[in-house]
Amino acid sequence: SRISRISRNLDIARRDAFADLETWGFDVLAALRRAGDPYQLSPGALMQETLVTSGTMTNRLDHLEELKFITRQPDPDDGRGSLVTLTASGMRAVDKALEGLLEHERELLKGLTREERSALANLLSTLAAHLEEN
Repeated sequence: SRISRISRNLDIARRDAFADLETWGFDVLAALRRAGDPYQLSPGALMQETLVTSGTMTNRLDHLEELKFITRQPDPDDGRGSLVTLTASGMRAVDKALEGLLEHERELLKGLTREERSALANLLSTLAAHLEEN
């Protein structure tokens, strides 16, 4: 289907744009980036943001911590919980990946007029909302 072909092309663009960062790593770092200063979330919030299980999230956080892209510390409001914080290195990595992704997206959409891009954005928003409801 057209959507499958577009999805494959976007996946390729994401991999190219992220260079040294896995797409799942980008998803976690981007969730922390979107959280705003202090760029910190609980592992549970990250699981909800990225739609993965606790075991998967633990593995991802372990790997990102090894790369020094995040730190983990005890949650002062919940003695049993922890907080994940984006480091300066993680911020640079996610910003660089996002910059590359936006450049790839601009390249992919350059054949569309401003009006066509606007219509596409509106249609995709409608489709995404419908999919979220179901």
